[in-house]
Amino acid sequence: MTLSGLSLRDLEYAIAVADLGSFGKAAERCRVAQPSLSVQVGKLEARLKTVLFERTTRRVIVTPQGQELIGQMRRVVGEAGRLLELSVRSGEAFGGTLRLSAIATLGPYYFPRILQSLRAHYPALALVLGEGRTGDLVTALLRGDLDAVLMSTPTGEPALCEIPLFHEPFVMACPEGHAATLSGAAGWQDLSAHERLLLEEGHCLRDQAIAACAEIDTSSRHATSLETLKYMVAAGEGCTLLPVLAESEVHGLRYLPLRGSEYARTIVLAWRRSDPRIQEFEQLGATLRRFQHPAIQTFA
Repeated sequence: MTLSGLSLRDLEYAIAVADLGSFGKAAERCRVAQPSLSVQVGKLEARLKTVLFERTTRRVIVTPQGQELIGQMRRVVGEAGRLLELSVRSGEAFGGTLRLSAIATLGPYYFPRILQSLRAHYPALALVLGEGRTGDLVTALLRGDLDAVLMSTPTGEPALCEIPLFHEPFVMACPEGHAATLSGAAGWQDLSAHERLLLEEGHCLRDQAIAACAEIDTSSRHATSLETLKYMVAAGEGCTLLPVLAESEVHGLRYLPLRGSEYARTIVLAWRRSDPRIQEFEQLGATLRRFQHPAIQTFA
C-alpha cells in the first residue's frame, strides 16, 4: 500500500468527527460544507478499507477498528504540525538554537562578557555554550555536533570558514617579588627554562607560549587550566603567559605587559564551509566584534 490518496486534511476531518461525534459539528470546526466532509471521510474509509464510524440517527460512534486508526491519525497530524513549527523556526537565526563553543583558555573569560550583548541581538535564541581544547572542538564542529567555535588561529583546516574577531595580547604572570617584576628586568624569553610554567599538551596557548621563547624544560610542571597556573605562579613555582582577558586579582601574583607580535593571539569565529547559513555567521561575527576591552584590538 502506498501513501497516494491519503490527505492530511482528510485525517483532520476524521479526527474532528471522532472528537465531536457528529459530521455536522465536524464540518463547522473544519469550516467546510458537511456533504464535502462526509464524502472525503467516506473516501478515506475506502482507502483504508476500514469503516471508521457507525452512522446512527443520534450520534456517530467510532468503530473498534477505527479507534486504533484514529489514534494513529492524531499522531500523524501532530507530527505534521511539528514539521510546520520547525519550518517556522527555520526562519529564525540559527533555527532558534546556537551551539557555540570556545577554547578553554577563552570561554570562561569571554562568554560572561558577551552574553548580555548576544541576548540583546538574539532575544529568542537558545544558546548552548561550551568549551574545550582546539582539536576536540574542531572535530566536533566538522562532525556537526557544534554550529560554531571561537578559537585562536591558525587552524589549518580547509573545511572551515573563519572571521577574525579581535587581537588579544598576552601578559606575563610572575610571583610578587620575582626578579622579572623589577624595572628593566628580562621578559619571557630571558627566563630560565625551568621557570616557564605551561598548560598541558593539547592547549593551543601552550604551543604559542613555546613559540615565544627559545627553550622549554619538557620535564617542567604543567597545569590543566589557566586558573591552576595562576595559583602555581602565586605560590612561587615560576612564571607563565596568560591571555589578557584571563587577568584576575590573585594574592601574590603580578601581571607584566609584553612587547612583540609573538605575545598575542587572534581570536576567530569558525564554522563549516559547507554550512549554508553564511550570512547568519557573518552577522554573528559582526555582533561579537562589538565587544570592547581596553587591552584588545577588535577587527573592523
